[in-house]
Amino acid sequence: MASVEKKDNNIVVISLEASPEEFKDALQKSFNKNKNRFQIPGFRKGKAPLKLVKQYYGEGVLYDDAIDFIVNPAYAAAVKENDLQVVSRPELDVQEIGEDKGMKYTISVTVKPEVELGKYEGVEAEYRFIAPSDETVDAELKRIQDRNGRMVPVEGRGVEDGDTVTIDFEGFVDGVAFDGGKAEGHDLKIGSNSFIPGFEEQLIGHNIDEEFPITVTFPEDYHAENLKGKEATFQIKIHAIKVKELPELDDDFAKDVSEFDTLDEYKADIKKTQTEQAEKSAQERFENEVVKVVCENAKVEIPDCMVETEIDSMLDEQNYRMRSQGLDLNTYLQYMGQSMEEYRAGLKTMAENRVKSSLVLEACGKAMNIEATDADVEEEAEKIASSYGLKKEDFMERIKDNDQFIRDSIIGRKTVDALTAKAVKTEPKAEEKKEEKTEE
Repeated sequence: MASVEKKDNNIVVISLEASPEEFKDALQKSFNKNKNRFQIPGFRKGKAPLKLVKQYYGEGVLYDDAIDFIVNPAYAAAVKENDLQVVSRPELDVQEIGEDKGMKYTISVTVKPEVELGKYEGVEAEYRFIAPSDETVDAELKRIQDRNGRMVPVEGRGVEDGDTVTIDFEGFVDGVAFDGGKAEGHDLKIGSNSFIPGFEEQLIGHNIDEEFPITVTFPEDYHAENLKGKEATFQIKIHAIKVKELPELDDDFAKDVSEFDTLDEYKADIKKTQTEQAEKSAQERFENEVVKVVCENAKVEIPDCMVETEIDSMLDEQNYRMRSQGLDLNTYLQYMGQSMEEYRAGLKTMAENRVKSSLVLEACGKAMNIEATDADVEEEAEKIASSYGLKKEDFMERIKDNDQFIRDSIIGRKTVDALTAKAVKTEPKAEEKKEEKTEE
């Protein structure tokens, strides 16, 4: 029978023991598993009896697996019987062990903390709807116009601000070429500020087929350690000068890029789309604000191990996204001149907030008796299966014994919806309203 003692910091210590008979049985199981490892003179490998193996090697040679045979089922039973929500790896401490003594031991674990909810229903939260304006519609129209422009070669003049130039370049520091400092046929828009400060400006006035040097100084905060603050010379050759020719913003343009016959109809549709997007963004901001207020009203002691696990999860997410772009996190950190320890430390506050939000929302869901029905699970499974190109039936078969992750997701979504539905919308502060007008 397990004895469970709660300690500070969400630590639970489970005290257990096995009788000499149980330990003897575990030793036999360990011997059966490992007997082919033992070579004793006078016996073929694996044929020496248990008694002789213990005399020759010592009883302790069988302890590792014997302990596993005893601890694993006893620990699992204790967790289930005491309804422990373990969030850390178990730490085993053996106080007494031996064939004649049996085994006395403790297992220390961190359990999910209890949440003390404050006010969570009917909380006040800001609702900020930023309505689209004629300016935002015109800006979107300009972006579409720019996307539909075409590059036209320019001859008979030098490079001007706003031009796109095709160049070869090679950089040198102290007369030596450096990695990443050379390219051929590179298109660069003058004024984009995508190169080292001073690089683009020194191309202005030069002509096609002209070759010339320019000198720049790398910023002190440049990502490459060996180039920070260094003066560099670049050899440049200009192959082409181009400008973007934009189509006229008229009814013909609207017909070319949309389903509408007139520019006014197209602009009205852009405004409609922007309004829908603004409403969606406003609702998402409101939901986030509601969750933030509910979390601020709650009290919970977050174990360090949960924060570290969340940081691990965040790193996995980032690494997955980077790999889809042909990068990886370690290369990125080298590029940024940052260690993994420093990067993890920078994620700590966000991880703490994510863990607290998850714990508080779970507690709110239980307090409001929110559940995920089988119909909910089936509907969500269909969406997931569709996103992976799977049949719903096949996916349901895969998760039939382990659909808790889907149920947790559904309950989380329902909880946020319920909290938001009962929340009270408040007007943004005067300063925020002023900022919104500035953004428009």
